Amino acid sequence: MKYCFFILVLLLSVPVFSQFNDSTHYYAKFGTTGIINQTNDRKSFVLTNALSLSMNKKIMTFNSSSSWIYGRQNKALSNNDFTSSFNADVLKNQRKIYYWALASFLSSYSLKINHQFQLGGGVGWNIVNRKTLEVVASNGIMYETSKLINTLDETEKYQTVRNSFRLKHKWLINNIVTIEGMHFWQPSFERFDDYIIRSNAAISVKLRKWLNLTSALTYNYISRTERENLLINFGLVAESFF
Repeated sequence: MKYCFFILVLLLSVPVFSQFNDSTHYYAKFGTTGIINQTNDRKSFVLTNALSLSMNKKIMTFNSSSSWIYGRQNKALSNNDFTSSFNADVLKNQRKIYYWALASFLSSYSLKINHQFQLGGGVGWNIVNRKTLEVVASNGIMYETSKLINTLDETEKYQTVRNSFRLKHKWLINNIVTIEGMHFWQPSFERFDDYIIRSNAAISVKLRKWLNLTSALTYNYISRTERENLLINFGLVAESFF
């Protein structure tokens, strides 16, 4: 926890703004959430650390995010999941219809994925794009290469091409409460029973300009391994515009 506190102090020292404008083009967010449960005969915990960075320009925006989920139950490993992604949006700030490109990496003990890499692009639609409400839908094509443990407990290496549909939403209420989420549906073009579901949602209450109390829900399902995880965490998120 001392490292999380140190990062929060660093973010506090950066000038803070309420949103992107003509003089603020960068955004940083760090959050640490988790659940610890201990009884007479059981002990478990799951901790999630996530870092996001964004750069907002007139024609292009760049976003990167990384997260690490680690958990144990009665000394046995339950989660050791790392994910990282980078995406670029072209003309998102100028048009209803824009273009995007995405690269992502996933390694997950709980989902039995040694590694998964995706690369692709497509088009997006700004359904609603206001200060207090944002709704964005996008669709595109993703190339994927993976190494995982399949339902037969065999190590499998494969490549496939997926359709990737994403729905993103963010609702700001009275500059205090934020409800947001991002949801993916990724079926393979090659096999109907090969699909991926990813869903992240959070509700945050602003404690200070730079600090939020957050409850977050994360759900993942990989049909190829028939594995899923569902995490509901509580914690703190620090953010800064500069």
